Amino acid sequence: MNVPRLKRSRRLLLAPAALAALAALVPGALAAAPAELPAPEKGLNILLVGLDTRKGVTDEEKERFRLGGQACDCTDVMMLVHVSAAHDRVDVVALPRDSLTEFPAEHRDRRTGKLHAPHPAKVNSAWAEGGSSYAVEIVESMTGLSVDRYLEVDFRRFMDTVDRVEDGVPVCSDVPLKDPSTGIDLAAGVTKRVGGGEGLQYVRSRKADGQMDFGRIQKQQKFVMNTLQRLHDGPYDDPEWLVAFAASLRGTAEAERGISPEELLELADRLRELPPEHMEFATVPVVGFNPTIAGVGSTLAWDEEGAAEVFLRLREDRPLPRSSEVAPSTISVGTYKPAKGSSLICP
Repeated sequence: MNVPRLKRSRRLLLAPAALAALAALVPGALAAAPAELPAPEKGLNILLVGLDTRKGVTDEEKERFRLGGQACDCTDVMMLVHVSAAHDRVDVVALPRDSLTEFPAEHRDRRTGKLHAPHPAKVNSAWAEGGSSYAVEIVESMTGLSVDRYLEVDFRRFMDTVDRVEDGVPVCSDVPLKDPSTGIDLAAGVTKRVGGGEGLQYVRSRKADGQMDFGRIQKQQKFVMNTLQRLHDGPYDDPEWLVAFAASLRGTAEAERGISPEELLELADRLRELPPEHMEFATVPVVGFNPTIAGVGSTLAWDEEGAAEVFLRLREDRPLPRSSEVAPSTISVGTYKPAKGSSLICP
């Protein structure tokens, strides 16, 4: 679909032509979306989730990119993105999919229509049981943070959005990555630009480097950072391209507090001058594994004191604590280690 060419400027302006293009790309999205991106006094919180669903993925793509198998219809990626009130800092905290939580009583399972008693569960099953609003509710209860906006990306949405980045998104690794499950095959020290399918293979890989889900989270964070860097390298000043990119990323799925395409553009405008070293990525502090729970399986236990400090800093709009301020995990690869965005950019 052709999008009207907008006048380029130092700052992105949501001109009527841009709004018309958004309306054409995502019918009904603007009417259903919140009117304006919030600017809370203590910063903006966005919950970004990646859904393990194959809806819209072709048989050829499933075979080519190793996307077969049973979809869990759950949130295998959960990241809390905190944008400081001054727009001079972004902190991204990953919530591992196997984090143990407690679902409260009297919540209705959307799959069966039945009311549940309180029960232990992995955080990634909240979306499966209650949809986006329930996932937000559980994350808010676990972190004490208010989620202002929500964005979900499934396999189809991920591939289509990454494919819009001309010449692809860089991926790299300090160690060889060869994962028979996802098909990723990347030599150590090599930077390769990938499209949506190969990018999905990279961010889904957890068997190639011995770091389990913690390694996969790091790959996902690196991919986010390198995608943002690619936007700054070229199309960031092209409103036509940004409109199409925002519409592709947002999609048409309805969600409570779902961020709209125009709000994505406004967020990009607020952060356009933010340097990579003012972005920081971390995983919530964990103590280690819990004993196996019947019907739930193997789960991760958060370091209650460390996690509380991380989320307190976000609530107060302060930088994340240093790694030295948080106790190490019994899982060596799970020890809390915030990383500057600049350190995640591939050479």
